[in-house]
Amino acid sequence: MVGERAWRRYFGVRRTVLLVRACRGEQADPASFYEPLAADSVALVARHAAVCGQRVLDVGGGPGFFAAAFRAAGARYVSVDLRPVGDVCGDARALPVRDGAVDVCFSSNVLEHVADPRGMLREMLRVTRPGGLVFVCFTNWLGPLGGHETSPWHYVGGEWAARRFERRRGAPPTNRYGLTLFPLSVGRVLRWVRDAEREGVAETLAVFPRYHPAWAHSVVRVPGVREFLTANCAIALRVRSQSNPAAHATHASFTSAARAGSLSSSFKTPETVSASVSPGAASQPVTPSRMASRRPSTS
Repeated sequence: MVGERAWRRYFGVRRTVLLVRACRGEQADPASFYEPLAADSVALVARHAAVCGQRVLDVGGGPGFFAAAFRAAGARYVSVDLRPVGDVCGDARALPVRDGAVDVCFSSNVLEHVADPRGMLREMLRVTRPGGLVFVCFTNWLGPLGGHETSPWHYVGGEWAARRFERRRGAPPTNRYGLTLFPLSVGRVLRWVRDAEREGVAETLAVFPRYHPAWAHSVVRVPGVREFLTANCAIALRVRSQSNPAAHATHASFTSAARAGSLSSSFKTPETVSASVSPGAASQPVTPSRMASRRPSTS
């Protein structure tokens, strides 16, 4: 187990500079950003839970950079993505995974792209076993990177920033305000976390600004200020109970088919995960042989 002093050294200025520099190259050279981010993600998860041999579900895992990093660390990794780039095609608001099926549920920079982020967070809690870890990172709207490629003009307005980007570049931004990018605040997500704690569903292990050095982590405890100084917020939760009536009640209308179809496994253990193209659609079990026949990831 790595000691706290070692972790403070890990969260140094050098790491901050490397990650911020990598952010700038995301659009032109995705590998230059996602490879170091994926390696950092494995380290952050490993701070709170074992990775080797554990069932890790990545919500919105993308084209394979996180898959390579987690599998290299020995994880039994499966990604769910709305696009046909992951292991399983499914919606973050209605994960095609049975209750308590995974040891670690992870997501990086996806929450702000979902129209119902609270529903996504509750789904992550639902599919994680009691004692398991939910680790989520998201880009804060009022932070310096909130508008993604349209930053810093998102401070003027999300739609205005998108139109400006299109005028300048001749093409709309990939992350379009109100369609694929939504204003999400640190305070709003922390209120949802406190709700989960009051319900006895989870306990908070850590909340910190992901790209900041250790000495600046306390900024997330200052309401208002944290919204502007936190570019990306990371939250680690320990799941305490599968008694999550709010999640089941909120999403029962379009997750029942996905859950009912969860009869096969991408982790090579019974009853874990099934593929669902859209919420409410008939689920199609994913077997190891079906997984092998899918188009390989790009990394």
